[in-house]
Amino acid sequence: MIIPARFNGPPGSGNGGWSAGAFATATGGHRGVVEVTLRQPPPLETPLTVAPGEVRDPDGLLIAQVRAVDEDPEAVPPVDVETARTASAAYPGLVDHPFPGCYVCGPDRADGLRIFPGRLADGRTAAAFTAPAEVDPATVWAALDCPGGWAVIAPGRPYVLGRMAAVVDALPAPGDECVVTGVAVGGEGRKALVRTSLYGPDGRLLGRARATWIALPGA
Repeated sequence: MIIPARFNGPPGSGNGGWSAGAFATATGGHRGVVEVTLRQPPPLETPLTVAPGEVRDPDGLLIAQVRAVDEDPEAVPPVDVETARTASAAYPGLVDHPFPGCYVCGPDRADGLRIFPGRLADGRTAAAFTAPAEVDPATVWAALDCPGGWAVIAPGRPYVLGRMAAVVDALPAPGDECVVTGVAVGGEGRKALVRTSLYGPDGRLLGRARATWIALPGA
């Protein structure tokens, strides 16, 4: 498999959520709760070898590990779309973003998902976004990614995704206006633990995830 360059996160590597979702699907783990641990930044436009439970680069370097898990991620409560729109308008990444070209949450990407998670009064994040013309499980994983990170990202404190366990209940239809919510639930040292949930325009829960984000060294 190959991660197309357009699905980048930090410069030169794949968006963590999209890549994790693609790895989960490619290894056959697209049903139930699947956990993906990223061992290296997912390389772009590089042939990757997929085997049961793992993904490696052409040199044999372990890029990701994939496994089914029993623990179902707890959903983050939803908000109505107007509340999500208001939160998105106050998205801090519009002013200060560590990776402004990110496919999911980068303000510089007119062709990205443009999910802009703003902070709610209770500490959760929320964003409204329109599902793209092409939707697959990796799209849902991507939507569940960055809103969790923005529950802990702050100016001068960038994080990247390290591990994500997600379940996709249903796919949004192209053009659906969806709502995604996130919350920080703990952490220690450079690790932050977060949860996220994606809701369709009718309020139906489409997917949910828990993830570990890692602060970059020196942050």
